[in-house]
Amino acid sequence: MPEANDDEASAVFAEINITPLTDIFLVLLIIFMVGASMAVDAASASGDRNGVRIELPEGSAQDLAPGRQDVVVAILADGRVLLSGEAVAQAELAGRLGAAHRDRPEAMLVLQADEGVAHGRVVAVMERAREAGFSSLAVATRGQ
Repeated sequence: MPEANDDEASAVFAEINITPLTDIFLVLLIIFMVGASMAVDAASASGDRNGVRIELPEGSAQDLAPGRQDVVVAILADGRVLLSGEAVAQAELAGRLGAAHRDRPEAMLVLQADEGVAHGRVVAVMERAREAGFSSLAVATRGQ
């Protein structure tokens, strides 16, 4: 019998107890789940729908070229476009911008868009201006 005790003592412990490891992973999983839900709740409470907050820069109220005869295009909140104070239909906007560029090829196009206007609408007007030949464009902003 004394030999049996020596064999048991020299035997290699071959089992790994994974219960504590599983407990640690489950605790970490719960912590990450709670943290992610808190981040989503904080983002939705602050008005961010996609979790990213974008702070747009404020515009300055300086004149780019005082005394210059610029072409002014305004996009109103309801989507109407005004060219030099006169309402222009979308279909004839490119032609009118082309005529304004031929009259004053050195003029800069100043784009004034209401805050509520969709970004796509502003980009569409900018594309019409580029097609008409305007190479310089300024976007009007509110002073600080």
